[in-house]
Amino acid sequence: MSQGVCILGSTGSIGCNTLDVISRNLDQYSVRVLTAHSNWQKLLEQCKNYQPEKVIIADQQSAELLTAELRKLNLSIQVESGRDAIINAARTPGVEIVVAAIVGAAGLLPTLTAVECGLKVLLANKEALVMSGELFMNAVKAHRAILLPVDSEHNAIFQSLPGADDNGLASLEGVHKILLTGSGGPFRQLPLNELSQVTPDQACAHPNWDMGRKISVDSATMMNKGLELIEACFLFGVPLEQIEIVVHPQSIVHSMVSYADGSVIAQMGNPDMRTPIAHTLAWPSRIEAGVEPLNFFEMSNLTFESPDFERFPGLKLAAQAMQVGGTAPCTLNAANEVAVEAFLAGKIRFTDIAPVIRKTMEHVEVREAQNLQTIIEVDQLSREFALSVVEQRGQ
Repeated sequence: MSQGVCILGSTGSIGCNTLDVISRNLDQYSVRVLTAHSNWQKLLEQCKNYQPEKVIIADQQSAELLTAELRKLNLSIQVESGRDAIINAARTPGVEIVVAAIVGAAGLLPTLTAVECGLKVLLANKEALVMSGELFMNAVKAHRAILLPVDSEHNAIFQSLPGADDNGLASLEGVHKILLTGSGGPFRQLPLNELSQVTPDQACAHPNWDMGRKISVDSATMMNKGLELIEACFLFGVPLEQIEIVVHPQSIVHSMVSYADGSVIAQMGNPDMRTPIAHTLAWPSRIEAGVEPLNFFEMSNLTFESPDFERFPGLKLAAQAMQVGGTAPCTLNAANEVAVEAFLAGKIRFTDIAPVIRKTMEHVEVREAQNLQTIIEVDQLSREFALSVVEQRGQ
């Protein structure tokens, strides 16, 4: 019997790659639900190719346009619209696996719903865990959901750890340190005095990975690695001191685990998100992903460097947020989303991103992350203040 899949954010990079992997394994997986924000044209193409039972799009007008086109094609696919419909997408009968691929804070509530349904959740939305941390992991345990990391680095760590229980919760037996790798992005060697002049298109031109614009900018600032640092602490239940960031420009070693006996186990592969997607879809088995295996005879030298905190101040801000705890990571994430959006819109410079985050973290009061309502309130307050900082810097 094939397993029913719901993809939250199907028109993005992770969503499209997931559909590609499913297309190679149609005997094992069927597409039940696809969701998108407003890209109805892309969603229409996915409807033609995969014929899900239901699609959900946040924007009402986009939903009407999609419905009209589906009628012309005589495709009887249920169309729903609105934020609440996306939040409850995982509750659709027949859904067994949920791929959480909505970018940013918008993915928190839909992903948490999937967890509360006790489903197999493939987590590509790191922001959900960064925002709600312990609350999120407690929900995973309480509802006996299976939580598996799709981020290439966290997936590599998961594969390099000694093992995991039936719910994907990893063992740390004998682990000395987690080595979280990052490429350093497109500006790793750019002179510091030129960073203020880089454009959004330059920031989005990642040397190894093909990603959406928001996550590409996060990679260029290495805030992506900062968010992953926080995610790893919660996901694997390790303190900040037990994780070390290693810059690895070739993106072949996706992360490593160092053990007490001196062993280091690494997961390697070509930089292709279909590998971790296929791994999590099939876990604990393996399936075809369409990814070429590594050719060690053609591989260039593998190099490793310490991170430059002057070049990448977001890394230090992320570590500070994790040390402070409570709602500090939520504020960090909210401010970063606002700052990145402003940079992409040409309102601030690349080098303004970190100062916007820093000022927001200094201003917004840190609370105990006791419940979801507190997290949502802090997220909103942080966004409002970050927007005011953006306006000041843009003048």
